[in-house]
Amino acid sequence: MRKYLMLAIGLLVVASMILAACNPVEPTVVPTEEPVGPVTTRTGGWLDEIVVSVVPKDSAVTQLQADAIDVYASGLSSSGLASIQEAGLGYTKQNGLYYDILCNPATFTNGVFNPFTNRKIREALNWVVDRDYINQEVYLGGALAKYLPITTQFPDYADLADIARKLEAKYAYNPSHADEVIMAEMEAMGATKNADGKYALADGTLVNLIFLIRSDSDGTRLPIGDYVSDQLESIGFTVTRQYGKSSELGPIWQGEAVQGLWHLYTAAWSATIIDRDQSNMFQEMYLPESLQGLDSWYQNVPDPAFSQCGNDLAYARYTDLAQRREWMSTCLELSLQDSMQVWLIDGKNYSPYQTDVQVTYDLAAGVEGAQVWPFTVRYVGQEGGTLRWATNDLFTQPWNPVAGSNWAWDQAIIRATSSGDTMNDPYTGLVWPLRIERAEVFLVEGTPAGKTLDWVDLQFVSEIVVPEDAIADWDATTQTFITVGEKFPDGVTAKRKAVTYYPADLFQTVKWHDGSPLSLGDMMMVWAMFFDRAKPESALFDEVYAANFEAAMVTFKGFRITSTDPLVYEVYSDTFNQDAELNVGGLWPTYNYGEGGWPMVAVGNLAEAAGEIAWSQDKADGLEIEQTNFVGGPSLEILSTYLDQAIAENYIPYAPALSQYITAEEAAARYAAVKAFYEAHGHFWIATGPYYVETPYPVEKTLVLKNFVDYPDYADRWSAFGEPKIAVVTVDGEGQITIGSEATFTVFVNYADAAYPQDEIKFVKYLLYDATGEIVTVDFATAVADGQYTITLPAEVTGALAAGANKLEVAVGPYTVAIPTFATFEFVTAP
Repeated sequence: MRKYLMLAIGLLVVASMILAACNPVEPTVVPTEEPVGPVTTRTGGWLDEIVVSVVPKDSAVTQLQADAIDVYASGLSSSGLASIQEAGLGYTKQNGLYYDILCNPATFTNGVFNPFTNRKIREALNWVVDRDYINQEVYLGGALAKYLPITTQFPDYADLADIARKLEAKYAYNPSHADEVIMAEMEAMGATKNADGKYALADGTLVNLIFLIRSDSDGTRLPIGDYVSDQLESIGFTVTRQYGKSSELGPIWQGEAVQGLWHLYTAAWSATIIDRDQSNMFQEMYLPESLQGLDSWYQNVPDPAFSQCGNDLAYARYTDLAQRREWMSTCLELSLQDSMQVWLIDGKNYSPYQTDVQVTYDLAAGVEGAQVWPFTVRYVGQEGGTLRWATNDLFTQPWNPVAGSNWAWDQAIIRATSSGDTMNDPYTGLVWPLRIERAEVFLVEGTPAGKTLDWVDLQFVSEIVVPEDAIADWDATTQTFITVGEKFPDGVTAKRKAVTYYPADLFQTVKWHDGSPLSLGDMMMVWAMFFDRAKPESALFDEVYAANFEAAMVTFKGFRITSTDPLVYEVYSDTFNQDAELNVGGLWPTYNYGEGGWPMVAVGNLAEAAGEIAWSQDKADGLEIEQTNFVGGPSLEILSTYLDQAIAENYIPYAPALSQYITAEEAAARYAAVKAFYEAHGHFWIATGPYYVETPYPVEKTLVLKNFVDYPDYADRWSAFGEPKIAVVTVDGEGQITIGSEATFTVFVNYADAAYPQDEIKFVKYLLYDATGEIVTVDFATAVADGQYTITLPAEVTGALAAGANKLEVAVGPYTVAIPTFATFEFVTAP
């Protein structure tokens, strides 16, 4: 399982849930002040320590019943819910986990035939699989069939439900049609069915598909892999089922796709936030410009129209919401025609825990993927103690902040060690200030955007000119920043400007786990690395990273620091987000895979420049060296050697650019602190969060987190997040209506047996299906009172219906949570 990759200055595009004109988005009705919890004098986390271990999913409930663990963070699928409930355990409910079959689109250099270079064959796989069967047999009916890259439980689906439903009907299970399409394409590629009904090449070689099937997941990917294999074999393919754990299969499907080591993989993905807009999903999940940074994406050759549309959405090039909706509709259709990813299931996941444990979870990411979990997990009514945290795997890939492990279980622990500029709201997908104080967002007039929370000020302006002294690029030869004036001598404008204000005591209160104070050098090191690794002249050049960099630079226009005491930071970009809060650009020293202080990143750079280790798996594999690992393996000795070198030289990285931010005195003190930390703890994972890694055991797959008492916040800062207000929706009306007569239906919206206030409901939308399953009307219900809405079908609408069974599908989108609720009502029409 991999979460979405995020680049700090990359794509920031979020749109509203419903179609609107090009006007500012309505504000969300949620509290506008940061949640306040009970009073405590404890700093850092609530717990003294967290002991992390690996427990197979099939024994999670048993281990909890035996009091061997306290939380099973990876969670169980809906097929495991009954056992959780029978055991009397507490559990979270989340909606951000989804499953698919990933196709390798590459032409193999080993000469092995790959049918999935053909988009039409990939498209036909949608008709090969019965998603409803998978849901019933594997998930016991507790999940949702998934056809599209957008998540069925997220806001965009509610807006695009009419488009989605039509595509789902078109690509519903139809194996005979799949067989027909695939046979025609295979014959055109030189493969035909032999006497045994198996596809073979002209020389008689069978077309053999290597299918990587995870055997260590939540008990669902193995049966999915076997089912899909059976279906493929039934239409003529030969399938080699290669079972394995994440640590075994990961290096294969994440490696060079052209090597021909696999054709298909049982993939799963988890959203780490409630994604209020998924318009970046087409680029993210299909296109070579994706920030996934994996070779399979680079090898895909998409339809040019799909590439254009997907990238336009990712870079927010639409002028209003009507155009955005049009592009989203187009991309949904083109994504199914591409089908590098064949989506199967939108899952519901349940993380069980002991009843004396309290933890806030994210509606999308659950416990393991939530940013807020380490700030809230505790024993009920108790400060301190040791919590036993279990997960599905650990240390699947090396840990380093620049390009290390992105597996969900690794990132969960990394998040416990991290702080950051903002805190993700676990229920709405907006963000609150964590280390920043306030922000201002400026957007060009006409940009469809609005704000919700008071810590952000949103202004619309006629033009945004990027200042000449802003930093726009990097010269890897001279190791100096390039200004906007140098890169754009004729000047340049942007669609968005975000100004971030940090508290005056930032550098006095925030400390790294080795005791060193946060510095501006830590922040500027991130920018130097962002640019330098993409430049061929640099010793750190990484070809795969360079492609990601180029995608980010499409919309990036520059940044600058206008004050250092207190710190004020500006960023300029051509991409925007319809929620002002999500337009804020931070300067926190967070890389793609965790926080990193400048000393350890500098030491890693020295080791990579010497050719001994490399930050990314792609570069390490290409050079046949170790990937940089801050917590174990051969890297530790190598890093220790280069740390000694840095100490001896009092080395300042990128000195021409960063010496104004890093003094010789700071360098000496910081390197000494790192060395002392390494000697005490045996690793280099040093961050700023509420917990620090006391002892990692990568071979045994366990570690111990300890409370970081020097963390600047009290433990109760985020304790006030209550239960998410997920709407409960029912529809009532006459079971039979006369064709040509007006029909009225009532929608009831409740939470905790009380009417849901109207001012907390963004929309109540309905779709009318006729007896053939076609959508004939899409409209909005009328509010009557709190928790009550009316749907009226005029006589001309019912007059167009034939005799038979019809269906109303209602989607309700609250403001207070970003998860819509769906309900259906069936009725009969008669003459």
